[in-house]
Amino acid sequence: MTGLSRLGVLGAAAFLLGSSAAYAEWKPDRPINIIVPWAAGGSTDQVTRVVAPILEEELGVSVVVVNQPGASGSIGTKATLDAPRDGYTWTANAIANNATYIVTGLLDESSIEDYAVYLHVANAPLVSVNPNSEYMDFGALLEAMKGDTVTVGTAGINSSGGMAMAAINEAAGGNLGARMVTYDGGNPAVIAATSGEVVATTQLAVEQTEMAKAGRLRPLAVLASSPLEVDGMDPVPPITDWLPDMHIAPDYFGVFIPLGAPQEVYDTVNEIWERRIMTSPELKEYATSRGAVFAPSYGEDAIANAMPVVIAEACSRVERGEAVIDPSEIGITCP
Repeated sequence: MTGLSRLGVLGAAAFLLGSSAAYAEWKPDRPINIIVPWAAGGSTDQVTRVVAPILEEELGVSVVVVNQPGASGSIGTKATLDAPRDGYTWTANAIANNATYIVTGLLDESSIEDYAVYLHVANAPLVSVNPNSEYMDFGALLEAMKGDTVTVGTAGINSSGGMAMAAINEAAGGNLGARMVTYDGGNPAVIAATSGEVVATTQLAVEQTEMAKAGRLRPLAVLASSPLEVDGMDPVPPITDWLPDMHIAPDYFGVFIPLGAPQEVYDTVNEIWERRIMTSPELKEYATSRGAVFAPSYGEDAIANAMPVVIAEACSRVERGEAVIDPSEIGITCP
């Protein structure tokens, strides 16, 4: 697996049983906590609250979503890793976040190697402005961003919105003067744009589509190579209409269970993921109505699907001078 050899080893080691019908079933005897390291209402929180009731039904115990925001998601992630490795404390996030916390120094010991990976949707950031804004298309906003009058609300440098802003700056030549204003989650960042507290936001489409449908945001571009089409909204043009050489990689989200629990924990969740999550009508409806891509996977397949965004985000940290350790130290080889 080019560029991430150690993660290939993880995939082979952690999921030997895969979707085999023969496995030791795990029967939890107390509630399971899924720590969402972002504020309520954001992209991670939204989709985790769609998945949690399905897991709850299958496992026969409460699956509690716990919001623990702060430090671009690293506080809640650390709390998950510090909890007993007994299968009762999970986390949820964009996989690129978990892969880059150690690169940026937000966590001392964290990489995708620490988890069994269960992905559910892929998301794309959306560039939107307040509907009272003077900016009617992304080209006009991009030109204004060369000065220092444009403020952009995100959930921090390690959030999808922060990564999107950095990627736009890089694709535009690295000389944008727009100022990023950070919040404890995607939802507060989006609310800041709807209220006019900031000029724009680059958070994920799933965090913005309801506000766009209500006329409280004006979407200008989606960070994708094709238009974003969601019922109740006009198609949003791809950012490549203005920045044709911009690198685009799907931003995969999922649930992560720290390694070290009994094997039956992973075997059982593997089976549930394949049978219920990968065919879930509730998750499909969420994705299509919010502008996400329904893309569940687990184990080696999940690692392979996430490789492009993991490598892109880790290596971009180096290019932007944000890395405190070289990604090669965690098995990521930059192009």
